[in-house]
Amino acid sequence: MAGGNGHGHLLNQLNSPQFIFIDHNDSLFVSDSSNHRVMKWVKDAKEGIIVAGGRGEGSALTQLSSPEGVFVDHLGSVYVADCSNDRVMRWPEGVTYGHLVVGGNGFGKEANQLSCPRSLSFDLDGNLYVADYNNNRIQKFDVNRVR
Repeated sequence: MAGGNGHGHLLNQLNSPQFIFIDHNDSLFVSDSSNHRVMKWVKDAKEGIIVAGGRGEGSALTQLSSPEGVFVDHLGSVYVADCSNDRVMRWPEGVTYGHLVVGGNGFGKEANQLSCPRSLSFDLDGNLYVADYNNNRIQKFDVNRVR
């Protein structure tokens, strides 16, 4: 369904895919970790579309560093566990830069810090749950309060 053309950075390639998410349109979202991007593969597509990152490794709002978990909400916003930047980012559909959701205060164990977030999910009330890998904990955030 995605990749299969050797590892690389072309739109029909992946390099260390980590996490996937399937939306209500059967589009596949892949955290393409070593390419520091999230790709969207529409059903039956021959190549993907960059929906987050893809502008080299870094910490700018247009960049990711080793993205891991990915979640897409009902509005099409892509949430990314940006592991090496110790943050979770939200990329609204069609936008070329992300918004900080939680973390981004350096790695650490304080309530406003993460240390390599790896996976994320939402509950029915809109709370964000983050698997905070190096801190050996799951954090819960009310994203309506932290935005």
